[in-house]
Amino acid sequence: MLAAPTGTTNDLDPRERLEALLAESVEAAQQREAAAFDELAAPCEQRLVLFGAGGLGKRTLAGLRKIGLQPVAFADNNQALWGQLVDGVPILSPKDAAARFGRSAAFLVTIWNGRLKDRTRDRVRQLTDLGCRRVVPVGFLFWKYPDAFLPFYPLDLPHKVLLRAAEVRSAFRLWQDDLSRREYVAQVAFRLLLDFDGMSAPAVSQHYFPTDVYRLTQNEVFIDCGAFDGDTIKAFVNRMGDRFARIIAYEPDPANWRKLQRTINSMPVAAGRKIACVHQAVGAASGTVQFNPMGTELSAAGSGHLEVPCVALDESLGAETPTIIKFDIEGAELGALAGARHVIQRSLPVLAVSAYHRQADLWDVPLAIAAISGDYRFFLRPHEFEGWDLVCYAAPSHRVAAED
Repeated sequence: MLAAPTGTTNDLDPRERLEALLAESVEAAQQREAAAFDELAAPCEQRLVLFGAGGLGKRTLAGLRKIGLQPVAFADNNQALWGQLVDGVPILSPKDAAARFGRSAAFLVTIWNGRLKDRTRDRVRQLTDLGCRRVVPVGFLFWKYPDAFLPFYPLDLPHKVLLRAAEVRSAFRLWQDDLSRREYVAQVAFRLLLDFDGMSAPAVSQHYFPTDVYRLTQNEVFIDCGAFDGDTIKAFVNRMGDRFARIIAYEPDPANWRKLQRTINSMPVAAGRKIACVHQAVGAASGTVQFNPMGTELSAAGSGHLEVPCVALDESLGAETPTIIKFDIEGAELGALAGARHVIQRSLPVLAVSAYHRQADLWDVPLAIAAISGDYRFFLRPHEFEGWDLVCYAAPSHRVAAED
């Protein structure tokens, strides 16, 4: 039931592997996603320990309580947390949790962070080495109870990928190099099978400015949508100094806005005077949107208690001619691309667009760009582990980096 469809090994040609993955029927995928957790956790699917007491662990706890399940404990590698409670649930060391519950409970791995050094397979191995009999990545639980947990970033029900098989195939044909094609198929496999191991290690090139895709020049007009605290702008200035035309940064979160201002103010005057900051969200049309202001890189439009101004780049940029536009706006990328359609067609900037905030962003983002202009070449690069910070790069043909 849980095995990958026949022929999906990593040594296959990417196109062949993609076809093998998409050969599964929608009905078979629905049966698999409904049964997977119980098969892995039985007979302890009602008695759970959550391994990881961070954000994902707390989110899992809240979802479990919605469906009437109460985990018996958290386990966590952070010694400072041992003995504490999370909403009444005790946090134990992995060793203690395994000793108490390793034979009588299923351990759910609720750690999924692309910046950590260990991977999901390492966390599973740690628990099994301690004697835990049933160790399950939490995504399988999410499949069983989608109303309580999904969607969550690229995690969603596998059968939804198969419903979009035509678009998945169309996007595959856009990728310019074999590295992108292999990563794309690995990302599809992750969405279908929770195959964490198939995805590549982070790209060596700098986030948003990969030298194997395009090269920076001294005349860049960089538009940063989702500027956060100015981290990308800082990386750009560290690399280019003041050798650029200008930067326009969009950031709607009030706390992030203050951090962004501090970052810009700390830069050399020659660079800082070329940077303009806009305290607005970016979307398909100008107006206002509901916003969840977390004061972190996870702040997102579409829900939340705060109403913020939103602008379409076609209107906001006017006659400006951008050369690079970055979109990292927590799932609002497709709308922002639609709102920048005319400026993209007119200027043909390099586009760096996050493609992991929603399951279908993997194929919808490149297809949306291709529908705007046929003069782009497409590249896919991961910048963190296990699906995080996956970026679709679209470079006009004259900006594609020449091979050294």
